[in-house]
Amino acid sequence: MQTISPAELHAKMEQGESLFILDVRNPEEYEDWKIEGKTLRSVNIPYFDFLDEDERLYTQLPNATDIIVVCAKGGAAMMVAEQLDARGYRVFVLDGGMLAWSQFYVPVTVVEDEAMKLIQFNRVAKGCLSYMVISKGKALVVDPGRHVEEYLRVAEREGAQLLHVMDTHLHADHISGGHELAQRTGATYYISSNEMQGTDRVYEPLEQHDEIHVGDVDVKVLAIPTPGHTPGSMSFLVNQRYLLSGDTLFVGGLGRPDLGGKAREWAQALYETVFRTLARLPDDVLVLPAHYSDIQEINASGYVGALLGDIRCSNEILRTADRAVFTETVANSVGATPPNYEDIVQINRGAVAVDAERASELEIGPNRCAVHHA
Repeated sequence: MQTISPAELHAKMEQGESLFILDVRNPEEYEDWKIEGKTLRSVNIPYFDFLDEDERLYTQLPNATDIIVVCAKGGAAMMVAEQLDARGYRVFVLDGGMLAWSQFYVPVTVVEDEAMKLIQFNRVAKGCLSYMVISKGKALVVDPGRHVEEYLRVAEREGAQLLHVMDTHLHADHISGGHELAQRTGATYYISSNEMQGTDRVYEPLEQHDEIHVGDVDVKVLAIPTPGHTPGSMSFLVNQRYLLSGDTLFVGGLGRPDLGGKAREWAQALYETVFRTLARLPDDVLVLPAHYSDIQEINASGYVGALLGDIRCSNEILRTADRAVFTETVANSVGATPPNYEDIVQINRGAVAVDAERASELEIGPNRCAVHHA
């Protein structure tokens, strides 16, 4: 039975191949979180339906197109694939299932010039984005996921020494790799002290630094307080041109303010961020967020980002200057909370430790950090 790796599947998607996904998980799991792409079709038929040998199931499947069978970890997909193979279908199994897909990262170069190289890491299945800034053989990483080998591999490839690791805020939908990456490399780990109250974890308070230099050239990372999503949220302005906005500002929305149980209070802080702090930035700043929720947000260059001026034009909430209307709109627009977010916050604060298997279980599902008003 042939298998296909997450990297091979993504490569086919990038090449624009027409793909057919047969997802054999339970309908609830499929509706909550599935593989999406601009050139693929997807159908959900739970694996247990194939146990009944119902011939009507097969009318939903193409005869002349490769079928990629997907389940949670690969086992159930293999069983279904064997049945399809016996019937003459061209079939592959996604190796490792959705678990493997959830741990797949794609590094994309956003900009490369004489001063620096800025790379966006896209954790495709979760819509999580992180960044590496490289200059003169030195590197900085922002919002790394827990799979720190992804960053170590790229740093080695680029011949860069990692000096700084920064989290824009205390993440609630995925486990940060910031502290571990700093420990593995000897880099300094930065996060706002407002995010780390009550922890013994070693970190450098971001609010104590106006600028953090990387390399010998003028690559500055300016810490900008942008509370609202969390009280200590920070954004980083690189070379006055690239805004690593964390979960404060997205291509199509704003960070949700409700995870601390103070939706209206934090929405008020978000109002100040939007109409006081971000309002001072020019339209030609490129916004590079920590998350996205729709593949349409991946632009023609292969990364998630948009000019601030374009976001201002397309995102109605950024033009809602009435404080009361803004607060009510944002506070009332949040959806389902990230699953296990309280556990994940405790892990990211350093209060709880878990093994890799438990970490994978906690992270299952898409990100739910944005409030969309595009």
